[in-house]
Amino acid sequence: MFNLKSIRTMESKIIRVAQGKESTLSQLYINGIFQCYLLEDKIRAVKIASQTAIPKGVFSLKLNTFGAKNVDYKKAFGKLHQGMIEISGLPNFNFVYIHTGNTIKDTAGCPLCGFGFGFVDGNYQVSQSVAAYKMIYPKLVALAAEPKNKIVIENNFQF
Repeated sequence: MFNLKSIRTMESKIIRVAQGKESTLSQLYINGIFQCYLLEDKIRAVKIASQTAIPKGVFSLKLNTFGAKNVDYKKAFGKLHQGMIEISGLPNFNFVYIHTGNTIKDTAGCPLCGFGFGFVDGNYQVSQSVAAYKMIYPKLVALAAEPKNKIVIENNFQF
C-alpha cells in the first residue's frame, strides 16, 4: 500500500523509449520510480485522429466521470473506479485516457498500461494490462486530485 501523504508531492513522467511501425512504447514513472509500460500509436508530425501519439510536453491529469468508457470501467472495476484518468491540456486532443488494452488497435490515441511488452510484426504491444492498471490507478487518482499536478511526456528513444 502506498502512503497518501507521499502522493501529494508526486511527479509523473512518461518517457518514450521505442517505436515500431505504427506504435510507440513508453515507461511511466511516479516520483522517479518505474511503474509500468505504456503503449501508444505512432508519433506523427501531422495528427491522424485515433492513430497518433499524444505530443511531448507538460500537461495535467484529471478525473473524467462522464461518458461511455467511464460507465464501462465502473462495471469492470467496481469500487476501484472513480473516473477515467484523463491527460488534459493536450493541443488538438480530447478525452485522452490512461486505460487498459494490449495492442495499438485498443489505443485510439490513448496510452495503454502493461507490466510487460512484446514486439510482434514490427509493432510493440503490452501485456498484463488490467493488473498494471489496477496497480497504478489509485496513484494516478491521488495525483489527479491535486490542483497543480503535472505529467511530463518526453522522448528518449533507447531502441
